[in-house]
Amino acid sequence: MSKSEIDEIDRKILGVLQSDAHATSEKLSEVVGLSPSPCARRVRNLEASGVIKSYVAILDQVKVGLPISVFASIKLERQREEELDRFAKAVMRWPEIVECYLMTGQRDYLLRVVVKDLESYEAFLKQKLTRLEGVASIESSFALGQVKHSQALPIGGPG
Repeated sequence: MSKSEIDEIDRKILGVLQSDAHATSEKLSEVVGLSPSPCARRVRNLEASGVIKSYVAILDQVKVGLPISVFASIKLERQREEELDRFAKAVMRWPEIVECYLMTGQRDYLLRVVVKDLESYEAFLKQKLTRLEGVASIESSFALGQVKHSQALPIGGPG
């Protein structure tokens, strides 16, 4: 299913599911104006095509004891494919890194790292990140507060 194959009804369904992944076919039918069976079929098609990748529980970072978000900008010694691949593989192993982006500009990667305290971040740096071959420099910025966080994409449906 390509972007052009997602019609307005699919967008409405996706909008509802982004705000409530537990929405029933009955609830979806009320919003989109179809009966529950076609709504369920559309959801299955969106899942099968990969438009809906998964359903997850979004946790409160503070309430689970991980109140600190650190944004780490990483510069590699070289930007060759093998160095980029090595870094990406390491990042995938480390659960403290919840987001990682390959970037343009002065730095090669931007990471979001979540930890319980400053000491935990220091340990993460010393025991993992600084030991990774090919890392030239690391610049860390600590988030003081979160102004906005959303998993919902602006697709045009409700939610």
